[in-house]
Amino acid sequence: MSGFAGYQNEIYMAGLGDVVPDLPTDLTRLEALAEERMPAPSFAYVAGAAGSESTARANRAAFEAWRLVPRMLRDVSSLDTSVTVLGTPMPAPVLLAPVGVLSIVHPDGESSVARAAASVGLPLVVSTAATTTLEDVARASGDGARWYQLYWPKDRELAISFLERAAAADYRALVVTLDTYTMGWRPRDLDGAFLPFLKGVGNQNYFADPVFQRVLGGEVDDESLGPAVLQWATTFGNPTLTWDDLAFLREHWHGPIALKGIQHADDARRAAEAGIDAVIVSNHGGRQVDGAIASLDALPAVVEAIGDRVEVLFDSGVRTGADIVKPLALGARAVLLGRPYVYGLGLGGEAGVRHVLRCVLAELELTMALTGVTRPNELGPELLVRP
Repeated sequence: MSGFAGYQNEIYMAGLGDVVPDLPTDLTRLEALAEERMPAPSFAYVAGAAGSESTARANRAAFEAWRLVPRMLRDVSSLDTSVTVLGTPMPAPVLLAPVGVLSIVHPDGESSVARAAASVGLPLVVSTAATTTLEDVARASGDGARWYQLYWPKDRELAISFLERAAAADYRALVVTLDTYTMGWRPRDLDGAFLPFLKGVGNQNYFADPVFQRVLGGEVDDESLGPAVLQWATTFGNPTLTWDDLAFLREHWHGPIALKGIQHADDARRAAEAGIDAVIVSNHGGRQVDGAIASLDALPAVVEAIGDRVEVLFDSGVRTGADIVKPLALGARAVLLGRPYVYGLGLGGEAGVRHVLRCVLAELELTMALTGVTRPNELGPELLVRP
């Protein structure tokens, strides 16, 4: 094998000189290692989920429930994992999911992630709740593909400003997160009384915004931090939004739009009827609603409802390269990877993120070949069973 799978040979060859990877290649081990090494509040914020965390467990149980059925005697000597999603060419059907407040994990936060993603060619979806401004993340990303994720604020002028800034910084697509107009009940954070935004961490895109500053009455400094945080809290979420508001996005964003947080087929149909370009089947990694449907279990109905009209992407519960094959086989066009790269960042900075991404891509390529397919579009439900 060559291509991404060459990382396997690279590791074995380094072993001839008694050099072994700094981080595990079984990416399911990263969480336990991160719990040992990361500050407890930071780890809890990343690893935690809503309520009893049953939705997060259901996400993983759904991956275990679907089993691959490899096919034999197929020519897999030439593999091509590349796809184009929402007009963005990418070397594999993988994007880095939007994750906020990354400086609580590593001082260089989003910039390290942007450089690592660009180095392997994967698109990064940059969160509104980043601890680095979207302009600075773009500079760190360089020529790397990047999408912008919007937490739609109450202030329409602020929303317009975010969109204009993202367009000016060459973000290629817009991802609108629908499920976080208020934060879910998250006991790990509540037990530690830890919400970084209240300390001015994760509000950087707001604090740097000219509309936000105009309302505040000036730039954010030590003296104005308290009022700035209060202003952020009053505008962050907008529970009044309805399907009719999607026209506002089309008026102010002229590229592709994806709606993230779709779990019901009827909502998927509404998105398609509204002219949205893509939906992302996601339950926010289990962080919003306890007892919700697993994202992977929600995927087939959404694909059946709109898969012939709208690109369907998948998020929530992905931990390994082998995991990625299953949502692709169920009809997803691409998959968003979240917590594993964040653990890589916390454990090894930029190099840790790059290791995680290279492991994911290598295992994806190998799993495709060993399942008997050479292109992502060859993956279909006939390769899966639920014993």
